[in-house]
Amino acid sequence: MDLDDKVVVITGGAQGLGLATAIRLAGKKPRIVLIDTNPHQLAEARQVVEAAGATVSTWECNVSDEDAVDKIFDQINMHNGRLDAVINNAGVTRDALLLKIKEGVVEKRMSLKEWNQVIDVNLTGTFLCGRAAATEMVKAANGGCIINISSISRHGNMGQTNYTATKAGVAAMAVTWAKELAEQGIRCVAIAPGYIGTEMVLNMKTKALEKIAAGIPVRRLGQPDEIARTVEFILENEYVNGRVIEVDGGLRV
Repeated sequence: MDLDDKVVVITGGAQGLGLATAIRLAGKKPRIVLIDTNPHQLAEARQVVEAAGATVSTWECNVSDEDAVDKIFDQINMHNGRLDAVINNAGVTRDALLLKIKEGVVEKRMSLKEWNQVIDVNLTGTFLCGRAAATEMVKAANGGCIINISSISRHGNMGQTNYTATKAGVAAMAVTWAKELAEQGIRCVAIAPGYIGTEMVLNMKTKALEKIAAGIPVRRLGQPDEIARTVEFILENEYVNGRVIEVDGGLRV
């Protein structure tokens, strides 16, 4: 895919990996659409991405709201006349042990609220945005590409029952959609990052970060732009489809 003048939607696009991806792609002159829930961060992100070279529009949306998602993707297609790519990046964490046990006594359980908050955004939100994007791509009849941001945590990570379930799910959905949508010229791929130096990760204590880095074969955290470069590669290479690409510094080998 030649990204010049193509319409690329990025959910969770106002910060972190979403913003890094928008900045990376901006030099290829696409029309970038940023979706997020924070209007102030969206306004700041728009300025940064426009300065990097892209035409940018922003939309405030809760990706777990079916009606809002369908409406926004319909409007994006109507306004631009096409929809070429979506990066399903929006996600949250609500970490907790399934059971907190002390001396054989269950002191606390992961709450249904903690479970649902993560499922609603990470899994349902990806499903809704993927479905809406595919619908508009079929209408426009230009093919397209859907990229789901998974995580190395999809293999199981202590204290993240909810998060790991969603990241395994979005990876599996990408593989499934690739099979279902290939006849429509729509490719679907997932990226599973390892530990990446986003704002959220870098706010951890220094000793914790050092311990994490020591366990990674390349001995460092990944950079957000290294994930963004993977997005760029997938979009531009038309033969990449139906795969989960792990970008984790060799953490799982």
